[in-house]
Amino acid sequence: MNIAILSRGAQLYSTQSLFKAGELRNHDVEIIDPTHCVLSIEDGEPKVHYLGDEIDDLHAIIPRIGASNTYFGSSVVRQFEAQGVFTTVSSESIITSRDKWTCFQLLSRARVPTPMTILGNNRDPEKLLEGWKSFPVIIKLLKGTHGQGVILAESRQSALSTLETLNSLGARYVLQEFIAESKGTDLRAIVVGGNVVAAMKRQSEDGDFRSNLHRGASAIPVKLDYKQEALAIRAAKTLGLGACGVDILPSQKGPLVLEINSTPGLEGIENTTGMDVARHFISYIERNKR
Repeated sequence: MNIAILSRGAQLYSTQSLFKAGELRNHDVEIIDPTHCVLSIEDGEPKVHYLGDEIDDLHAIIPRIGASNTYFGSSVVRQFEAQGVFTTVSSESIITSRDKWTCFQLLSRARVPTPMTILGNNRDPEKLLEGWKSFPVIIKLLKGTHGQGVILAESRQSALSTLETLNSLGARYVLQEFIAESKGTDLRAIVVGGNVVAAMKRQSEDGDFRSNLHRGASAIPVKLDYKQEALAIRAAKTLGLGACGVDILPSQKGPLVLEINSTPGLEGIENTTGMDVARHFISYIERNKR
């Protein structure tokens, strides 16, 4: 098959891992920078040109769309979808998973448990905090990755000052309950084709409540229990993601879905678990393109 990896970073670990996995299965794999694609509709037909050449021979794509390129990147994916090209994640699921509030709304409708979350209204932070009983509270920008745009407000006054600043900047955000019993740990599960193919437990650095590996957290491989595994699979299905990362937070109420990533990094999970996660992406394509 002809498979394209849509990535702005040809030398990134995840891109190279997927590239090698495809080649090992004897597929013709290429890396396409989506920002260099030219999209057009000619005589009612969707066209994609890349570096001057029309792309019309792909069987499947693996989108690696960064947060800073969500709009155009998802447009490229949608263009290939219109051509009948199979994609591991749809254009719509990239957009919905990237917006934290939209993601939580969809999870709520499917009765997928998440931490208590309130959408900021950019008006009166005093009233927004009226119903908040306990602190600390986590404040998250609606769009952010690797733990960026996530603030822990230790007190009501700290939260009020932060919200006033965000409101003055016109930022969009949510308030989320702080799960103290998690103690800076979470679970990252990679779901591909409706199955958890790898999972790890991440532990934050001392003094940091965020367990992102990009922020110095450590990780160990784990096998999810039945409830955790079922939750990860249900979360991926709810957002229509054929391949994704699901972050799960342990709590006294049971496991909670904290975040879903349509473009999960593979370096941390592959190095931690020793699993060839990229191979599962290729197998998923093969099963759907027979």
